[in-house]
Amino acid sequence: MTEPINLFHIADIHIGMENYGRLDAASGLNSRVLDFLRRFSQAIDLAIEQEADVCIFAGDAYKNQRPTPTFQREFARRVKKLADAGIPTILLVGNHDMATADRAASSLDIFGVLDVPNTFVANREQLFQITCRRGQPLQVATIPYPQPSRLLTQDKYRNLSIEELDTELGNIVATNIADLAAEARERPGIPAILAAHLSVGGATQGSEQSVMIGRDVVILKSVMTDSIWDYVALGHIHKHQDVNQGQYPPIIYPGSLERIDFGEEGERKGFVMAEVVKEQTTWEFIPVDSRPFLTIRIDATKAIDPMQMILAELAEHPLDTAIVRLIIKATAEQESLLDDKPIREILQKANYIASIVRDIDRPQRHRFNIPTEGLTPPEALKLYFSTKNMSEEHQIELFRYAETIFEAGV
Repeated sequence: MTEPINLFHIADIHIGMENYGRLDAASGLNSRVLDFLRRFSQAIDLAIEQEADVCIFAGDAYKNQRPTPTFQREFARRVKKLADAGIPTILLVGNHDMATADRAASSLDIFGVLDVPNTFVANREQLFQITCRRGQPLQVATIPYPQPSRLLTQDKYRNLSIEELDTELGNIVATNIADLAAEARERPGIPAILAAHLSVGGATQGSEQSVMIGRDVVILKSVMTDSIWDYVALGHIHKHQDVNQGQYPPIIYPGSLERIDFGEEGERKGFVMAEVVKEQTTWEFIPVDSRPFLTIRIDATKAIDPMQMILAELAEHPLDTAIVRLIIKATAEQESLLDDKPIREILQKANYIASIVRDIDRPQRHRFNIPTEGLTPPEALKLYFSTKNMSEEHQIELFRYAETIFEAGV
């Protein structure tokens, strides 16, 4: 039996996200871009400390398919650190890395063109035979993001409906995974990993709906439970989870390293270290120091002195390093007593003030019964849909089209 393989599994870095950030004078970068880069560096340092033998980056290096040269440089610096440590790294192409035009290069292809040592670009379905840092053999089957628009370049798919295209694409992915499993069986004594950037049925979505590009095809979990796989390394969904719920093989989303918005406020952020052994793989989630998001809701409707109550309650919250939004519920009679200046003085301890929302209790605002000003655009749209007499299928279809609008406005 070969030595156990220490696998470093990471995904969804999204370098270039600037939500809730400001210009950092020292670097010239947005402060939130620096947050994402620091978390990436922290994860790499921790993985090297734990003697990682191989790295699978499961897709979405950047915010979009056209990263600036600066973002490309910063990503490459960190990949080079893995390469210099002798850690083979597979870079799986995600939907944010993938060019929209058929046959155009992805934002990760440059690593393959330059033949960067110990670095492999997975831009198609294939089975890599890897020699890990300590010489252990490993098989890694790769499934980049299944892009529905690629089917439209073929005549036989052009007249299909959206639902039919999704079904066809799901069938193609399932066939490709089965073919890769058959190929991996030709070396039965070698551990095998499946790496894919896609949505798996049964996974719990985070708020990444607001940053996904286009429609999403959901692949059945059963497609990935073949006994040949000793670990399934996924990317695309930002919420860390084991889709297979403790069964073998582990089917793991490590989640993103940083929070995108307040929809991910309560989620743990980090990466996964797995000890890969044929039919005996174990894994551990490793948290990183992601920037906290904090929603403070204060109901001052019964306070005699609403400002005193608000300031006293704010003083009790850990504001340091956090991105904060404040939602104050007050009556119409109290509105004139609210003063943003002292509130902002206390909130200056925070890393960033996302919003200060006054939820004034007026009869005409009882429609939703929640403070709509504090909602993200996807949350607000879903709330609006809930007031309309439309089928769930129609809501899902409308939301798919709205995702492209959310992406354009990020």
